[in-house]
Amino acid sequence: MTSRTINAKNMHYTPLNKRIKELVKTGVQEIVLENVLGQRFIANGLRGKVTIHIHGVPGGDLGMFMSGPTCIVHGNCEHAPGNTMAKGKIAIHGSAGDAVAHSMRGGKIFVRDNIGYRGGIHMKEYGDNPAVLIVGGLAQAFLGEYMAGGKIIVLGSGSDRAVDGREIGSGIHGGEIIVRGDVDEKQLGVGAITEDFGKEDLDAIKPLILEFCESFSLDPKQYLDTKYTRIVPASSRPFAGKYTWE
Repeated sequence: MTSRTINAKNMHYTPLNKRIKELVKTGVQEIVLENVLGQRFIANGLRGKVTIHIHGVPGGDLGMFMSGPTCIVHGNCEHAPGNTMAKGKIAIHGSAGDAVAHSMRGGKIFVRDNIGYRGGIHMKEYGDNPAVLIVGGLAQAFLGEYMAGGKIIVLGSGSDRAVDGREIGSGIHGGEIIVRGDVDEKQLGVGAITEDFGKEDLDAIKPLILEFCESFSLDPKQYLDTKYTRIVPASSRPFAGKYTWE
């Protein structure tokens, strides 16, 4: 495997991202970024099968419009990683800010610890490549807001409940949100309902749980039971009838 290292200390995000794209064009398969501190748009629009190791804290919109590469963040991450991502994977060995997986269309985002508000907002799916967001710790309010497709799984490790806040799935009209443990009905947003979670549902998410745990060297046994709540759309048009022309 061809590997290159970039020292990003005091580097503006524009030349940093230009250098990354140049290396990918020459066939480099692994890029290691050292001393990253808030640089935005890393791997923006990047294609191919390159793996990027990020040491430090990447800025907003990591992997925006990305289609294929893998980004591994060895630390925390700022807001909106995976914004409108089409394909590939982002694994964050820490926590991430608000709007994780914003408008994501495909691929996977794994966050080992916690995320902020509006995780998975307007997530979608296309064909056989649904967007997947898995959070190992806690998610804040408005999880899955306006969700149109894909799958969100919140495991809630280290917390009494997996989602700390209300308006879960507010405006959801596609996809599903799977939360470990019980969810109070008062936490649900407009258009979201709960359904029983059974063995067939567990079988469906088991490969994702195994991949998530393998990414962070976690024991998957603690998550392989049916102690989840499944949140789905009540209808495909949650706000039908709320506009004057209808």
